[in-house]
Amino acid sequence: MDGGLFTDLVALVDKVTSAGFDDATPTELLTAQSGLESLARRIPALESRLLAALKSQTSPSELGAKNWAGIMRTRMLLSTRDANRRVREAELLGPRISLTGQPLGPVYPATAAARECGRITAEHVRIILDTMAKIPGHIDLETTIDAEQRLAMVACEQTPESLRTAARFLLEILDPDGPEPNDDELEDRRRVSRDCVLGEQDSDGMSELYLCITPEFRAYLEPIFAKFAAKGMGNPEDETPCTKGTPTQDAIDADKRTTGQRQHDALMTLARGTLMSGELGEHNGLPVTVVVGVTAGELDACTGTGRTAGGSSVPMRDVIRLASHAYLCLTVFDDVTGKVLDFGRTKRCATVDQRLVLAYLQRGCTFPGCTAPAYHCQVHHALADFAKNGRTNINELALACGPHNRLVTHGGWTTTIGPDGTVHWHPPPPLDAGQSRINLHHHPERMIRRRTPPIYDG
Repeated sequence: MDGGLFTDLVALVDKVTSAGFDDATPTELLTAQSGLESLARRIPALESRLLAALKSQTSPSELGAKNWAGIMRTRMLLSTRDANRRVREAELLGPRISLTGQPLGPVYPATAAARECGRITAEHVRIILDTMAKIPGHIDLETTIDAEQRLAMVACEQTPESLRTAARFLLEILDPDGPEPNDDELEDRRRVSRDCVLGEQDSDGMSELYLCITPEFRAYLEPIFAKFAAKGMGNPEDETPCTKGTPTQDAIDADKRTTGQRQHDALMTLARGTLMSGELGEHNGLPVTVVVGVTAGELDACTGTGRTAGGSSVPMRDVIRLASHAYLCLTVFDDVTGKVLDFGRTKRCATVDQRLVLAYLQRGCTFPGCTAPAYHCQVHHALADFAKNGRTNINELALACGPHNRLVTHGGWTTTIGPDGTVHWHPPPPLDAGQSRINLHHHPERMIRRRTPPIYDG
């Protein structure tokens, strides 16, 4: 290796760093920013190659350290986590040497190639490696290789948030049943963490609710739990759960739930009762209740899952249970065509029926990379604004969160709808870097099941 290359590289970086940007146009600055980002993404690939070369010539003990991570921590003042991460990435994405001394390629070649040409970020890499580590051992090699290629393809085209959604979906279809949970895992799942955020769904449909409550909030919860989390109250295992008055002694004796389970069921009972009251009005044109879309075939067979306007999946049995409480807005679609009635209107605002259909079809904000679910979206005239003779027909509308909806009016963005009904967002020229025009974050199945071969050549 010519050591002068790195000297020249440092000199070039110094030259760029000392350069002024006052005379540059916004377009030139954005181009430089994109180029710098691409270069920064390529550096980790070079680091992995350097570490592989170092491993081929010496050992950590010869250099005075316990392991390779220790060397990196000492020389570069890295944290333990960061050093271990870099070593792990080098082992999986860098060149290797077999036991017989033969050169080998990376364990995950598609991801390595995408990283080396600057197409993916460090966060993309972490998501892919973590996902590949979760693939069960009984999955055959060909399927595993295909999974890695698909994840790398998605990473080249989508944000880390959307990649994480696609990766979760991929694990679900590779191992739909998931590992059998043990007692410790179930106990951890019940344990309440401190914060105030409803976490994302896991592959089994479960979600974590993080709470850090004030004394006032705690004062409200104590009598609620004393009443509704008592043994025998609101037990979903009972044929007719007791939600009012005092449970029978038989119901109390038959209640085998833990305190955590009873408190969970108490909050669920209160949430259900609040929604059933019908006094919550509307939000963004949708009724404040559970909004779910399903296909007719899945509903008849009592299989599959429904999709809520919040972006979550609900098992069909739970959908039917929700419907039995008569507070569910359920929209049923044809299994094959997915067609719905034309809810065309000549008025300015979309109808509730139109919003329900959009919530099922688009699932959330259609702006590329946006994670806002349908509950947090407004209806946007995607073909032409209403003020410009735009029509409020279902095939001309799109979901958009407030900030992205305003980009069309004030930010210079435009929207169109493709032949397949997908909404395309077109940026103003200074922001146009050839990025994706569509948002697949809410459609992980489309990201994973695409037939387009991976592209890694930058």
